[in-house]
Amino acid sequence: MIRGMLSESPAEKVYGLDIGKSIIQFKSGRPGSIKPKATAGRTSEGNRPSFCLMDECHHWVSSNGGPEFFQTLKRNIEKTTKAGSRWVSTTNAYSPNEDSVAQIIHESEMVSQGFWLYDCLEGSIDVDDMRDEAAVRAALVEAYGDAAWADIDGLTRTILHDRTTPDSTYCRFFFNQIAESSDGWMVKAEWDACFSDTDPIMPGDQIACGFDGSIRGDSTGIVGVRLRDAKLFVVDLWEKPKHAGIDWEVDVLAVEAAVHRMFATYRVEWMYCDPPYFQEAIGRWAIEHGDDRVFEYWTNKPTRMAQAVERFRTAVMVKDLFHEGDERLSRHVLNAVTREVSQGILIQKDSPRSKRKIDLAVCAVLALEARADAIADGRLSIRRSRVVGF
Repeated sequence: MIRGMLSESPAEKVYGLDIGKSIIQFKSGRPGSIKPKATAGRTSEGNRPSFCLMDECHHWVSSNGGPEFFQTLKRNIEKTTKAGSRWVSTTNAYSPNEDSVAQIIHESEMVSQGFWLYDCLEGSIDVDDMRDEAAVRAALVEAYGDAAWADIDGLTRTILHDRTTPDSTYCRFFFNQIAESSDGWMVKAEWDACFSDTDPIMPGDQIACGFDGSIRGDSTGIVGVRLRDAKLFVVDLWEKPKHAGIDWEVDVLAVEAAVHRMFATYRVEWMYCDPPYFQEAIGRWAIEHGDDRVFEYWTNKPTRMAQAVERFRTAVMVKDLFHEGDERLSRHVLNAVTREVSQGILIQKDSPRSKRKIDLAVCAVLALEARADAIADGRLSIRRSRVVGF
């Protein structure tokens, strides 16, 4: 970024800069240089920079060593602040569930006590006003400040009419808002719009399903989806009661019975199961009900899971799926928050120990994937009506 800015400015000539691919220095050989640094905290220990620019630090998270790197850079700068050394961080609004460097800085007492300058422009708008053109435009103008290059008209059109992006994403990246809701996976209004109380699920319907199992910490559930119209329903859920003791466990025999009952009640064409804790049981289900119907689906594989999560989210936004309004499924879906990884967006609980479970949301994602694969395999029986004339 700095290399591009300098190469298009008078600074190259005025200061006699040699702008290389990996280093910027003076052509005369005088001391001083600008170097990009990778997020490797240990190899940067002991350096003595006079200025450090930390860019996009909402992406500096534990998985890429960001917080450790930040601490190293900060220590190096702090050793020479009396000589004028300084650091600056630039960032978008951070995700409150990732513990990024941007969040660490914002929540630091150094900011609250006024020792670090924290400057931020946020657009003042609520999610409920995201369809109001005047409110959207005013919030964009507020958030972008004197950034004259911003296409306010284009951004306004996108926010008002592009339904492929969640409103929470616009709040974070366009309005620069930091809020717990900014990481919510599903917009309640969009989920509610997929409710359908007509054409109920009936015994004998062709379905696919998703299974996510646990023993103690999380819930265990099964969600089905009808092949012909993508209508979701809860087959069963085993969730820790509110006042249960620490020794509470999922009734594994009840889970086994529910699976067998499901196969006896519906025409189950495809079942995706997340294997942890139930791998042996899943193997038995495949033997008993067909290994061409029961399959393992490891949700800890981010590439595959991110694609599945994206397909489910898109299906909700364009109303390509329906649900019965089951409170349990809705609660789990709306509890889910997003986590950004290099492969895309995953869903998770709002914290590892959270009691706000999301297991049925995972089941629903697997069920929709199972439906797609069942249809692709040619298993959807199309009902044809006969017209008889007299």
